[in-house]
This record gives sequence, C-alpha cells and structure tokens, in this order.
Amino acid sequence: MMNAPDADRDEPDCPNEPAENAGQRPAADPVDSPSAESLPADTDQTAAAADSSAAAAKVRSFPQTPGVYLMKDAAGRVIYVGKAKNLRTRAGSYFLKAAEQDRRTADLVREIRDIDYLEADSEVDALLLESRLVKDVQPRFNSDLKDDKTFPYLQITTHEDYPRVEFTRTPKQKGVKLFGPFTSAGSLRGAIVVLQRIFKFRTCPLDIDADDDQWRWYRPCLLASIGQCTAPCNLRISKEDYRRDINRLKTFLEGGKRRLIEEMRQEMLAASARLEFEKAGRLRDEIRLLETLDQRGDLEENDQPEVFLVDPKKGLAGLQKVLGLAEPPRVIEGVDIAHLAGNETVASLVQFIDGLPFKPGYKRYRIRTVDGIDDFKSIHEVVSRRFARLAREGASLPDIFLVDGGKGQLSAALDAVESLGITPPCMISLAKREEEVFLPGRSEPLRLSRDAYSLRLLEYVRDEAHRFAQHYHHLLRGRRFSEE
Repeated sequence: MMNAPDADRDEPDCPNEPAENAGQRPAADPVDSPSAESLPADTDQTAAAADSSAAAAKVRSFPQTPGVYLMKDAAGRVIYVGKAKNLRTRAGSYFLKAAEQDRRTADLVREIRDIDYLEADSEVDALLLESRLVKDVQPRFNSDLKDDKTFPYLQITTHEDYPRVEFTRTPKQKGVKLFGPFTSAGSLRGAIVVLQRIFKFRTCPLDIDADDDQWRWYRPCLLASIGQCTAPCNLRISKEDYRRDINRLKTFLEGGKRRLIEEMRQEMLAASARLEFEKAGRLRDEIRLLETLDQRGDLEENDQPEVFLVDPKKGLAGLQKVLGLAEPPRVIEGVDIAHLAGNETVASLVQFIDGLPFKPGYKRYRIRTVDGIDDFKSIHEVVSRRFARLAREGASLPDIFLVDGGKGQLSAALDAVESLGITPPCMISLAKREEEVFLPGRSEPLRLSRDAYSLRLLEYVRDEAHRFAQHYHHLLRGRRFSEE
C-alpha cells in the first residue's frame, strides 16, 4: 500500500518524451556498451514487457477489498486512477491479453510500469476517493474525465433554507458546492441513494421557505414515509438541524468519515445524557449505517434510470383520468412470473414512486406452494405474501397494483387480497398481445391509444417487472448449473 500521490510532484525535464524512450536505461559506459545501431530491434519491447510483468506480479498481492489503484509510467508519474470493488480482480484485468488488444485501453496498458493502491472502507468511499485523486493529480489517461463537463457531478445547493442534493451533468458556477467529476453515472446515482438513507437529505426541486407556515400543509413524498428524507417540505425539521445533516454529508464527501463518526458518537452520548433519546437513537442508527457502507451492495444495483421514455407526470395524470382515481397515483407496484426449467417458478415485484422506479422497493419471490407451471396459483401466492406483509407492518397499500396478464391473472390477484380480508386498492392487469387493460367488474378490456402516456407508463412498469423476474430466473439457473 502507498500514500496518496502528491499533486505537486516535479515532472521530468522532457514530459513529452516518447513512452518507449522513457523506459530505457542510460548506457553505463560508451566503451563497454554496444552502440545503438547494434541493439536488437525488439530491445525496447522486451524491457517494456519485463516492466509490465513486474506490475502484473505486484497486482497479485493486492487485497480483494474496495479501493483505488494508481498506474504509473516509467518516470513514476501517475497516469491513471481507477476505482474497484475488488482491487486485485479489477486492477489485474489490465494485464490480460484482452486489455492489450482493446482500443480503449491499449495505449494505457503499453505505458504501465508500476501500480499501487489505496484501500477504502466501501465502494462508496472508493468512488469518492477516485474522484478526489483525479481532480488533484490529473492523470493523463483520466484527461477526459477532468475536462469534459458532460461527466456527472454531485451538486449541493448553498443558497436555500433547506439545501438539496442533485445529480447533474451541467454543474452551476454559483450557489452550489460541487463534488466530482465521477467516472460512472450509475455508481454516482447509486451512491446518492445509499447516502440519502443515512443523511436523509432532499433531492426534490421544491423552493422551500422555512418562514412560510403554509408548507406545514404540504404532503411529503414517499421518501419521508420510508424514512429516507426528513421532510423539510412539511417543516418537520428545523433549518438548523437540516443544515447540520448537510454539513455531515459534506464532511463525509470530503473524506472525513472517521472524524465524522467520532463527532456523531460524542453528540449521541451528549444527547443521551440530556435524556434526548429520540435524537440519540437517530444518531446511533446513522453511525451504524456509516460503519456498514461496505454491506450496502453494488452501487449499480441502487442506480436509478437516467433517461425515461415516459413523462412520469403526464403518465400519472393520464392514469388518474382513465382509471377514475380521485388523485394522481403516487405508488404503483407490478408483479411478473418467470419459470425456471419448467419446474420451478419465481416472481418479481417492482415499485414505482411518482412514476419512477424505486429500486429499494423491488422484491423477489420463489414460489413455494405451486407444483409445475400454474400462473394463476403463482400470482395468488405472491400477491397473498405481499399484501399479508403490508398488513403485518401497517404499511400503506399501493395506489395501483399491476398484474402482467389478462382477466384470469387479475382474478387470481383480487382473490388473494380479498381472502386476507383486505379491501383491494386499484388492481388492474395488462395483457401483452393487444396491450389491453383489464379492470375488476368490467367484462371488456380498456383499450388505450398506443401513444397514450398512461399506457406507456403501465408498459414501463410491466416491462421492468418482467426484466427483474428474468434476471432472478437467470441467477437461479446459473446457480443450479454451478451446483451440477
């Protein structure tokens, strides 16, 4: 392991010297050394291969933990910084034959002469460390990242009573605190979701005035209900307490995680001594989440989709109209069934909040009570399990529950909910062939225009449930093949 590279490191006198010459050693003595003309033609390549082999051998001793790796050229300059969930595996991939032949990495691989690493506590920490190093060291092969403003940034507003945290590719020049750029949009979005569970900041575009009591009548979004936001839109948290949370987030993003945890631990003990047990409990939970960031899962799994083919607001307004709802739906859940080798059935449940996928609400099920292939019974089981859990936890029911299929699948889902003694929410099914919408108590399906925003949103939910079910199906099939 090594210390972080110095951004002010002296450069050699000839920074533009060709890479192949940079790797040569000076002759010991002109009398004893062969002339340049007598050297074999492939001497440079042989030396480069030897140097690269030493770096490749060094990688085999890297830990299998999150961190960043730093690649150096013959002059010892850091030429590339990358992050990894598994340092040994990720860094080692650059020394495979495929990396030499890939046009995206070939030039980099030819210049690698040494490699070092810095461990990180989690994949989130590695992502932030990589961003800071790229900004400070400015490695040559990270040049696109440090110059191209289309790369993503995490942006915190500074001029608002309740600052918001945003993902952006077009960072503002004033009134914000910027972190980045980051190499991966998906990883940054995933990190924002993970960090929001700890620091409970808002990501909405609302312009909230802390002195306007009318905000006390505003209905918070679902993130407040699941404990992922402190609901400043409803003035449930003071401006001072909210800004304290934002300052903690900044401390973490700037690399002060250990200092932050110690400060929070002291604050927790002080709150407990003052008998402020609710505050102490919240701090305890936040500390625990910070200490277990490495258990949060892959950042890409927390990624929220970046581009939507459906306008969420128009889709929700359309569903309110065609389904006769009192107000636009906020939570939509969809289920789908997949079959494993014809004798094992799995199901998926996806959740959309305000028209967008909410991946922490996704669930997978292995069907337990059905032998063979029977979609109706499988849907009955998974819907029963889902609504029984909601009833047990006292949680709100979804505004719309979408089943993939026709009248038979919808009847099975309705029967499952009613058998639990629960008044069903708006339950509908969507049949693939003609994209017909079936509703309870109606013999004829609802046929919407193929261009209707409402139908496109339902198709989005249905297709996402199908994708998630198939992904689970492939995981189980791969596991079965490996066991065999």
